[in-house]
Amino acid sequence: MRRVILVTGGARSGKSRYAQQLACSLSPHPVYLATARIWDDEFRERVRRHQADRGPEWENIEEEKLLSRHDFAGKVVVVDCVTLWCTNYFYDLEGRIDLALPAIKAEFDSLTRQDACFIFVTNEIGMGGVSTDPVQRRFTDLQGWVNQHIAARADQVVLMVSGLPLFIK
Repeated sequence: MRRVILVTGGARSGKSRYAQQLACSLSPHPVYLATARIWDDEFRERVRRHQADRGPEWENIEEEKLLSRHDFAGKVVVVDCVTLWCTNYFYDLEGRIDLALPAIKAEFDSLTRQDACFIFVTNEIGMGGVSTDPVQRRFTDLQGWVNQHIAARADQVVLMVSGLPLFIK
């Protein structure tokens, strides 16, 4: 059953909706693995709305960084999202890509050794041009390198554009 699928695209491109529909087509009881850290009240409300949108068939798990500490054997898991997951490492390691990148790669590799189907949702934040802010440029680099790591190991890569899936791999 081991399988890795990467769903990528820009903001509001339909990534999460596509990933959730795919998960429901593969399992009657998929897992939603949320990587978001609650930064403020507006974001807390956004998370609450997203949780309410998913039906009772979903098992919801919130995990900011150590995804592999959960046992997902035999399950279909939507990891939403890689960008927030990277943000947690980037923030906790004070923007040190030299520390964050190997930590994220090791955690990804550990997680995906499990006999499960993982559907990773990520953002293509580098498609919008080069930021004038050095912190944002470092984060964009980190995100791009993590996306490349996942895509290289994925069985399937889907690029979402305006709600339409384009099958890359």
